[in-house]
Amino acid sequence: MLAGALAGCASSAPTARGEVQGASFQSGELLQSDGNRLTQAAMRANLASLRRLADKLYRRNPAEWRKTAATREAALAQLDASVLGGQPWAPLQGQRDVAALSTALSPGFTGDRVAAFIAACADTLVTAHGGRREFYYLDGIDPQHIYNAARNMETALWILNTRRDAAGQPLLHANEITGEVRNLSFEREFGQIIGRLDLLATYTTERYRRAAIDYMQSLVAAPFLVFLPVK
Repeated sequence: MLAGALAGCASSAPTARGEVQGASFQSGELLQSDGNRLTQAAMRANLASLRRLADKLYRRNPAEWRKTAATREAALAQLDASVLGGQPWAPLQGQRDVAALSTALSPGFTGDRVAAFIAACADTLVTAHGGRREFYYLDGIDPQHIYNAARNMETALWILNTRRDAAGQPLLHANEITGEVRNLSFEREFGQIIGRLDLLATYTTERYRRAAIDYMQSLVAAPFLVFLPVK
């Protein structure tokens, strides 16, 4: 039956530029609602986007990874342990979410700015999701916190694009538009993170709103759903 259902969902759309991928089944999914799965998928996608941004920033700012590691790959591995493993980034001295973002984007910060910036972005997202990276039936998220996180990412991107150090140089080289060179990949990656957050905030708000409406509808319809005697 499952094979037949999957066959019925088969798409005839062209796949020349790739195929949509779904996650493999895990037993923990039995304790998750559709909303939990959507929230978790968005979280994983956003953390993956931050990992790609770290790689891009290290490539454009090699002096940053040299502050903490012998190679760019080693610096990324250290960052993975923090961002993906949930460990704090020591140079931020215990600061979390938006406070950490302010430090990472301060002209006076002398540590690995790429690592600090990405770690602070990740912590901001996780904090907005109630400090969780996985979500189950009893877990809920505040849509306003998710919405605020999206605005914080917009602010972080604006600062990244505009703030300069004492020498007048960008804190980090990112987007570039010079002559025929147009590199806006950083903007696009951040745009995807912001879009996912806004969609999740809207979806969660609508889900809560519909739950209240469904409850009211059940009260209104209750008198008409009583079984009548048939003899």
